[in-house]
Amino acid sequence: MIVPIIGNVTYSITLDPTVWIFDDRKVLLDEAFNEKNNITEEVDELEQAAQRWNREIYQQKINPPVNKSISKFEREKILENSYVMPLHEFIDHAEIKNNAKSAKLVTDSDDVSVSLTQLKNSYLLFAIDGKPLKENGPVHLYYQDGSNKDNPIVGVQKIIIE
Repeated sequence: MIVPIIGNVTYSITLDPTVWIFDDRKVLLDEAFNEKNNITEEVDELEQAAQRWNREIYQQKINPPVNKSISKFEREKILENSYVMPLHEFIDHAEIKNNAKSAKLVTDSDDVSVSLTQLKNSYLLFAIDGKPLKENGPVHLYYQDGSNKDNPIVGVQKIIIE
C-alpha cells in the first residue's frame, strides 16, 4: 500500500496513502475539481532553498499537518467520504532534478508516461467512502483540471521521475 517516488530526484520518498485519511491536506473528491482547488501554489526558489537549509542545518523533520484531535462525529464523517491528496507538495519535497524530462507511473497493468507539470498538478485518490483503495489501488491519479475525471490512471504503484 505504499507508493515510492524515485528516479531523477534529490530525495527518494515513500508515500503511505493509508495514513492520509486524517491529514489536513486531503480534499474531498467531490470538491477536488472546483476552480479554487485547481490553483497550485508556486513556491519561490528562495523559499525552497531556505527550507533545504533548515532541513540540513537544523535537522528538522518536515511534519505534515495532521489533525491532532477530532471528535467522534468528525471521525464518522471522515469515514463516509472519498478523498484525494494534492501531489505537488510531495513532488516539491522529492526535489526533481533540473535534467528530469517526464514521469513514469508504474501501474498494475502497464506504465503510463506523464509530463512533470501534469504530475505536479495532480491528485491521488486514496480513499473511497473512507476506506483505502483495495481494487486497482493503492492510488488513482487524477489531473487537477479534471480532464481524466471519468478515466483516471488506476493502480499506481510507483512514480519514477525520468
